[in-house]
Amino acid sequence: MVDQGSCVEIMYPDLYKGLNLKPEDLTAYDSPLVSFDGKLVTPKGQIRLPVQAGSKVMKVDFIVVDAYSPYMAIVARPWLHTLGAISSTLHQKVKYLSGERIEELVGNQSMARQCLVSAILHQPTTESSASVKEGL
Repeated sequence: MVDQGSCVEIMYPDLYKGLNLKPEDLTAYDSPLVSFDGKLVTPKGQIRLPVQAGSKVMKVDFIVVDAYSPYMAIVARPWLHTLGAISSTLHQKVKYLSGERIEELVGNQSMARQCLVSAILHQPTTESSASVKEGL
């Protein structure tokens, strides 16, 4: 997900586990974050990873959190600025200049809708936090 209003890139447990990352891969990150539902979230740490967007590869600092999200990660203003990109939530696109040409990343409208519905319908449980904590 591209979030133009956020100032940090976030990685959620599914991606963290999918990349086979371990707690020792993280560096300390002490500032709490405020989630979309207004709750304070204490990050597990921070990690710098290469991210490919079209023909460009750039290092991105992700804050790893133990919180539910239908998304695997959120990229935000720092990523957009580094890429030199312009994003449109209406058109589900990100465009940026690469050399002499304009490249475009196109989102999936159907998947975005599914993520929104999942986020709305999600009912947090007390056990999900404990089970994720074991893996993080």
